[in-house]
Amino acid sequence: MLSKQYSISVHGIHSIDIEIEVDIKPSLPSFVIVGLPDTAVKESKDRVKSAIQNSGYKYPQGRVTVNLAPADVKKEGPVFDLPIAIGILCASEQISPDSIENYFFLGELALNGDVRSVKGVLPASCGIKERKSKRKKIIVPIENACEAGIVDGIDVFPVKSLAHAADFLEKKTQILPFIVKKDNIFSCNLHDLDNFSDIKGQESTRRAIEIAVAGGHNILFIGPPGSGKTMIAKRVPSIMPRLNLEEALEVSKVHSVILPIKTESGIIENRPFRNPHHTISDTGLIGGGSFPKPGEVSLAHNGVLFLDELPEFNRNVLEVMRQPLEDGTVTISRAAGTLTFPANFMLVAAMNPCPCGHFGDETKECLCSPFQIRRYRSKISGPLLDRIDIHIEVQPVKYQELKNMDPGEDSVNIQSRIQSARDLQKQRFSKTKIHKNADMNSRMIKKYCDFDDNAEKLLETAFRELNFSARAHDKILKVARTIADLDNKEKIESVHVAEAVRYRSLDRNFLN
Repeated sequence: MLSKQYSISVHGIHSIDIEIEVDIKPSLPSFVIVGLPDTAVKESKDRVKSAIQNSGYKYPQGRVTVNLAPADVKKEGPVFDLPIAIGILCASEQISPDSIENYFFLGELALNGDVRSVKGVLPASCGIKERKSKRKKIIVPIENACEAGIVDGIDVFPVKSLAHAADFLEKKTQILPFIVKKDNIFSCNLHDLDNFSDIKGQESTRRAIEIAVAGGHNILFIGPPGSGKTMIAKRVPSIMPRLNLEEALEVSKVHSVILPIKTESGIIENRPFRNPHHTISDTGLIGGGSFPKPGEVSLAHNGVLFLDELPEFNRNVLEVMRQPLEDGTVTISRAAGTLTFPANFMLVAAMNPCPCGHFGDETKECLCSPFQIRRYRSKISGPLLDRIDIHIEVQPVKYQELKNMDPGEDSVNIQSRIQSARDLQKQRFSKTKIHKNADMNSRMIKKYCDFDDNAEKLLETAFRELNFSARAHDKILKVARTIADLDNKEKIESVHVAEAVRYRSLDRNFLN
């Protein structure tokens, strides 16, 4: 007998419906899976056979043929174990074929019949809604219920085992649709995070990071060891604007491809903060593999990618960031296909001014030769540096500031100002697909970066004397727009342009 049931295959962060046909014919016992299965899918025949037998059902004798359609799409992972087992039970008439007609099935089977969690459930659920599929019901492992249930308009039925799923389909047991409570999803306590009140002094650096977060601008800290670069960077999550549901779903879909999401809400609730080690490969940073997976730049989508000791990264690794920094996406082409992942992140980078770290330090002597300094700085190319909006020189903390018992400004206050600036940007870009100043294109810059005559003259002088590139010109305007937003000013003034230029001067005066 022939049976048909449906599952979902995830490619990148998108998904497609997979029709699973199971045919059982009288013959010598065999089990064949066709339709471009990978190794994990091929091995499912042993898991499925043991799970059926250990769940109290009879494994059919004869030739079992499983076809995964469309046949020209690569199938990956153990997600098809449950639908294949259900298909065999239907084809062998142990459960009614009519009972499975309106369902999708996802799940890995243990040898005892338990259903284990799988990756990619959130993109699968989102795909059902986006494609407006006539099937609106999905059976998933109980550990994936929150992840699947966060998507509106889909009935999610969590199961513990193959027998549990079969009894539900046969109406021998009842499973109510799983409902995720969406109230107060994004109400995390900022006091649980590292707080900016711990930072002593560093007023100019604190101001720069506030501007960077308010507009989503990339920022580079340059300073000697122990000046507080890493400490400040690790406190950025405490002042980031809250995620909204749309942004959280984008972030969660990327993370779901790597590992099942374990939060009670089924989605990532906080903006991601990724901090890869400088030994990372270009594949680890950008993504890839024979069957492409997202890298760190995509896992940092809608959040922060922190690269500490920037010149210690392999130059090839840094150069591959140029496309995602410019476009907000990363496209990976392999023999298995071409996939595009979102990569709209805020880059926070830190570096020493020289190999020993004390070039320009008033308290310690630099031991590096001019050649060593030049070689160290040359690891960061001009085109990459041009894509970093703000460069700030971090000075060592003075003893009097370090011993000051008064706490610095709290993250809550800083986050409040940043949220107000982001609200202005959200209103400004309400009819577009962007949400922050850093994402403006040339046309938007002309439309929204309106400045007075004095500001224009100042920008012209800086552009000519400091030899800025056209990209640097646009970056200055974006940063100036953010500074004006923090001041709640409609028009960009000369003081805003002057501060924005100061944050760009380092790539001409300091690093060359």
